[in-house]
Amino acid sequence: MAVKFKVVEKGEPGVQGGGTKQFYAQAALQGEANLEQLTHSIEKISTVSGADIRAVLYALVDVIKDELSNGRIVRIGDLGSFRVSLRSEGRPAAAEVSAGVIKGARFLFTPGSLLKQTLKSLRYQKA
Repeated sequence: MAVKFKVVEKGEPGVQGGGTKQFYAQAALQGEANLEQLTHSIEKISTVSGADIRAVLYALVDVIKDELSNGRIVRIGDLGSFRVSLRSEGRPAAAEVSAGVIKGARFLFTPGSLLKQTLKSLRYQKA
């Protein structure tokens, strides 16, 4: 199977009127896999029941949330790792940086080696 892509036209960022426009490939997503579908797929290739799979996945979300809240990186084997990243205002001196300059946070995901290998072996097809 191949990853389908569509062609989109984009202008130059920061240029009034878009500047010179060019065409780019953009992934044409083919839907999504939800928890029920993932559970069913895992159930087919293992001896674990669907109820147990769902219980573990829901518990994993709770544990990841707690670990990230405690400032830890969460590594999940070949899946990858999660960590918190902060967005803050700059200050001229280190002593002036406090929690008050933090404007937001987000979660970052870094794929593991098996997922990275998948990217290297993808095939593409125009949608």
